[in-house]
Amino acid sequence: MPQQIEIRTSPHIKTGTHVNDIMRHVVYALLPLCAFAIYQFGISALLLLIFVTGSCLLTEAFFNYLGDKENTLNDYSAVITGLLLALTLPPGFPLWMGAVAGFIAIGMGKVMFGGLGFSVFNPALVGRAFVQAAFPVAITTWTPPYLVNRFVEFIPSTLTFPFSLPTPVTGWLEGLKIDSFSGATPLGLFKFAGVETANMDFFTGMTAGSLGEGSALLILVCGLYLAFRNMLNWRIPATILLTTFIVSALFDAGPDPFFMLFSGGLMLGAVFMATDMVTAPLTPYGVLLYGFLIGFVTVMIRLFGGLPEGIMYAILLGNAAVPLIEAITQPRIYGSVKK
Repeated sequence: MPQQIEIRTSPHIKTGTHVNDIMRHVVYALLPLCAFAIYQFGISALLLLIFVTGSCLLTEAFFNYLGDKENTLNDYSAVITGLLLALTLPPGFPLWMGAVAGFIAIGMGKVMFGGLGFSVFNPALVGRAFVQAAFPVAITTWTPPYLVNRFVEFIPSTLTFPFSLPTPVTGWLEGLKIDSFSGATPLGLFKFAGVETANMDFFTGMTAGSLGEGSALLILVCGLYLAFRNMLNWRIPATILLTTFIVSALFDAGPDPFFMLFSGGLMLGAVFMATDMVTAPLTPYGVLLYGFLIGFVTVMIRLFGGLPEGIMYAILLGNAAVPLIEAITQPRIYGSVKK
């Protein structure tokens, strides 16, 4: 009696690793970065992480309710979006603006495209790009790390009410008023003043910047954790970092290539955002071309653009180019003739 053969679409070989497992381990890898950010900037950083992540979770639940869909909060994707988004923001970013960023990240960066697995752009960077355009002053106001009273005093702008100027914290923290600080990031100092920061400061978190710019070494360690578990394509960050190093080294008037590697959000973007499985290419040569594009555009924006940082726009441009990259890097089908 002939046997019936059932033909299905790929993948035919499965590892048994569920999407939720991968997402959970990404959260594990992000937690040390969040803890270090809180150690650097205190309770303002803690509240910002909570508000932005909470906004992402509530937005996800809201759209699930509107669309009469099953609960998707347990896949950890909204948590990852919230944590990554918060890590791209300044430590004194007003909480209400952080909540807006979370809503936009989930609503426009994820739900609008159909939910998990269908996003064209990294959702966290969609939220970050929106608030950079909507609140340019707040997004470029930086606070020095390791302030003495950071665990008992808020940065004034943290608790700012919508559409109002920051004021010293009063009320239940009566008497603990603090002054406002605003300093340039290392990239800003180089871009507008020609001053370079010591490379070691980037490893110890001694520079002003977003919550996720604290320690390049810690980001690399957390990224290696995911790479060794085969939950991160190491070729993408490796290509981005190598391209950034080589291209920046070609310009004599530019900064030290190591400065370009360790400064700003390059490490965080290369390791945790450009490697997003949904918005990154899958073809072997595609990931290399994708990484080269992001590294090259980042250097061009930093050196010749009007902004000191360029990794966010470089990754979003790379996301937009993924369909074209995959189309031109498709491997030849076994047994066929290359056109």
